[in-house]
Amino acid sequence: MHDVITIGSATVDVFARTEFCEMINKRKEEFIAYPVGSKILIDELNVTVGGGGTNTAVALSRLGHKVAFLGKIGSGVNSKRVLQELRKENVDASLVVSSKNGRTGYSIILDSIKHDRTILTFKGSNNELKFNEIKIKKMKAKWFYFSSMMETSFKTLEKLANYAVKRKIKVAFNISSYLAEKGAAYLKNILRKTAILILNKEEASILAGNYNIKSLFNKLHNLGPDLVAITDGKNGVYVSDRKFIYFGKAHKVKVVETTGAGDAFASSFLSGIIRKNDIEFALKLGMTNAESVIQYHGAKEKLLTYNEALRAMKKNPVKVNKRILL
Repeated sequence: MHDVITIGSATVDVFARTEFCEMINKRKEEFIAYPVGSKILIDELNVTVGGGGTNTAVALSRLGHKVAFLGKIGSGVNSKRVLQELRKENVDASLVVSSKNGRTGYSIILDSIKHDRTILTFKGSNNELKFNEIKIKKMKAKWFYFSSMMETSFKTLEKLANYAVKRKIKVAFNISSYLAEKGAAYLKNILRKTAILILNKEEASILAGNYNIKSLFNKLHNLGPDLVAITDGKNGVYVSDRKFIYFGKAHKVKVVETTGAGDAFASSFLSGIIRKNDIEFALKLGMTNAESVIQYHGAKEKLLTYNEALRAMKKNPVKVNKRILL
C-alpha cells in the first residue's frame, strides 16, 4: 500500500529567460510585453518535468513516503521524459495512463519579473483522464492527493473522491484559480469528502468571497474540509482546524522564481500531517520546503529530503502564532 497517490497533471516545462521584455501597468493588473514582429534572443533555456501531480509526487517521495502518481500523458518523447523523471525519483509510475493519440502537457514559463512568472500552458492529455482507464484495483493508499484537473479529468476526480470514501482513504485537495472560479457548487462533491484543503488567498477569496481570514476559514470549513491551509505569498501561511488559526510567518529570502512553491508547501504540509498529525510541525515543514524551492530555478530543483528539511527548520525556525477561530 502507498502512503499517498497523487492525482494530477504532468507537463514538460520550458523555462525561457530574456532581457527583452518590460512590465506594463494597466489598471489593477501588470503585463509583460515583447516588441511586435521581433525575433528575441533567449538568454537561458531549461527543460524540466512539472505539473502539480508530478511535483507533489516527487516532493513526497523525497520526504520519505511511498508514493505513486496517477495522470494521463501522450506517447511521444515528452511522455518518456515524464516517466523517466518519476522513476528516477522513486515514484511508482505504474498507474500512469498513456494515450496513443494524445499529447503530453506542455508549459512555457516566461521571464521572472519581480520574482514572479507567466506561464503559457497546453493541457493536452491532462484533461482527458477517464475513470475506466484507471487500474482501480491498484489504487490502494492511505491518502489521495488531488491537484487541479479540468474537464473529463475533473469528473474522474469526483469519482475517485467517492471511491476514497468507500475505501476509507483520506483526501487532500489543492485547487487552482481555474477551479475556484467555477464556484463552490461545482466543487461540492469533492469538497464534502476532503480532509485537507490547500489553496492560496486569492483562490480562497474567489471561492468563498473577499472576506477577512476568519470569515474565509468559516466559509471554507462549511464546504466540508476540517483542515484548511491558505497560503499568502511573502506574508506567510494560515491554517485552521475549525478551532484555532495558526499563522506561520514567512522568512525574507532571495526569491529567484515562485514556480512550484505552492506544490512544495502543499505536499510537505501533508507529509507533516502524515508523519506527526501535528499542525504546527506540518506548517513549518511546508513553509521550509517552499522557501527552499523559490530560491532556485525550477519546481523540483531544491525540494528537500526529510532530514534536509529538519536541519533547515532547526537552522532557521518558522515562527507560528496560534489563536482561537471564533
